[in-house]
Amino acid sequence: MVTRSVLKFGGSSVSDFTKIKNIAEMLKSRVSQDEQLIVVVSAMGNTTDQLMTNVSTLTKAPKQQELALLLTTGEQQTVSYLSMILNDIGVNAKAMTGYQAGIKTIGHHLKSKIAQINPQTFEHAFQDHDILVIAGFQGINEHQELTTLGRGGSDTTAVALAVSNQIPCEIYTDVEGVYATDPRLLPKAKRLDNVSYEEMMEMSALGAGVLETRSVELAKNYNIPIYLGKTLSNVKGTWIMSNEEILEKKAVTGVALDKHMMHVTISYPLPDNKLLTQLFTELEEGSVNVDMISQIVNLEGLQLSFTIKDSDYQQISMILENLQKQFDALAYKINEHYVKISLIGSGMRDMSGVASQAFLTLIENNIPFYQTTTSEISISYVIDNFNGQLAVEKLYDAFNI
Repeated sequence: MVTRSVLKFGGSSVSDFTKIKNIAEMLKSRVSQDEQLIVVVSAMGNTTDQLMTNVSTLTKAPKQQELALLLTTGEQQTVSYLSMILNDIGVNAKAMTGYQAGIKTIGHHLKSKIAQINPQTFEHAFQDHDILVIAGFQGINEHQELTTLGRGGSDTTAVALAVSNQIPCEIYTDVEGVYATDPRLLPKAKRLDNVSYEEMMEMSALGAGVLETRSVELAKNYNIPIYLGKTLSNVKGTWIMSNEEILEKKAVTGVALDKHMMHVTISYPLPDNKLLTQLFTELEEGSVNVDMISQIVNLEGLQLSFTIKDSDYQQISMILENLQKQFDALAYKINEHYVKISLIGSGMRDMSGVASQAFLTLIENNIPFYQTTTSEISISYVIDNFNGQLAVEKLYDAFNI
């Protein structure tokens, strides 16, 4: 009986032709074991960054439609190369762009969302091919314009294809699964055999950097398990699955450090709801994701603090500059010298004392924090960037992770 799976390979896994050829040989071996595969690939190495560099030499303000069109070419090169190699070694393979695969998108040209995928496209293609190589990170909108899916778009493509075809999803990268914390910061960090969807979503949102939140959330919504492993490695990776399938739950599963964030503070001498309404409307329209919101409104005015991704620096600067022109007394500060450290664990739901132990650990090690926030399964602190690694080490040991 023929089985099917979705496999995804990131940019570092396909960064040169030798790596692509090795992947092709592995795929050939799996086809010989009665498998048909949907293979999603990213652009080779730093191709996307190079395209952006090229654009910056030409214009400071490219139209988003044209920029999206350009960025899709990176993945299109990879699917063509891999498909050519597969056919050359005797595997019936077909390369497809996002729009050829029927990936319909909606929203922002550079941060679009997948609206629909027709599984019949793949049923038809599998009649004559054993491997379908799909360009990740892209689709086509209702105006027949090419769009890109933003950060982590190829992961989202892979999971969406697994959902639409109701088959498992395997994501391969340059790390051996999910670790309790970044092994580059803490070499003794343990690799996890499995984590829940909720824990992985928190880790991703809070800076773990392995998978983007949206791809894990999509898998959770349709109960599609994700295997995360290292490309062409025999080392066991990590399964991301339903919390109910994990027998033993710890209070704290991991520690995440997000270095790619900025801390924004805003003050205004009046408790003005109009200002807040306009601010959050413009943040939404600009696709700026806001996290760790803290707000105080009283007779002395309002104070607002929140964190954003550092990639949104230009967007938030423009929004705040425009607001300041309308609200003269508005003062704001964008601090780029903070990091966010977070404790994550589904066991927090049923175990007390995590917040107090984390607080004491930071205080005992002279690590001040400037803002804190909690969810059902996480606690996050904004701290000075020079204390980031120390905080990881001390919290990891304090909770015996």
